[in-house]
Amino acid sequence: MLQDVLSKMPNFNSSEPQVPTASYQGREIFLTNDEERRLAFESAFDYRGNVTLILQSGESIEGFLFNREPAGNPPFVSLLQKGASEPKEVLYNDVKQLIFSGKDTADGKSYETWKAKKQSEREAEAKRIEEEMRVKGYL
Repeated sequence: MLQDVLSKMPNFNSSEPQVPTASYQGREIFLTNDEERRLAFESAFDYRGNVTLILQSGESIEGFLFNREPAGNPPFVSLLQKGASEPKEVLYNDVKQLIFSGKDTADGKSYETWKAKKQSEREAEAKRIEEEMRVKGYL
């Protein structure tokens, strides 16, 4: 199930500009094994919004995941917790659910979208200059 969700997401490890087809925003992932945790935390690390971690204890932690240490002994993630001044470290195995709860600030801001916007701006500017030159009699 996790692989199905993640397969529809952009590949952030590629050096080529990506055109995301969907945002992680609002996705909820139940983590049942180490591989699911690794994949989910990699995706959360690339996400540009807050996530909510639901711990095995039932505690809920919301924040921006800015670091993950899959090779740590034991593996952990670091979050800038909402409303707190110090980062919080959470062990991989303590997390049973990951929710992409915050707004994805990068949603709709792909390289292709940026290129199309800039091309449109250049065309509008060229048209404006051409019209100005016609009015002045240069064309």
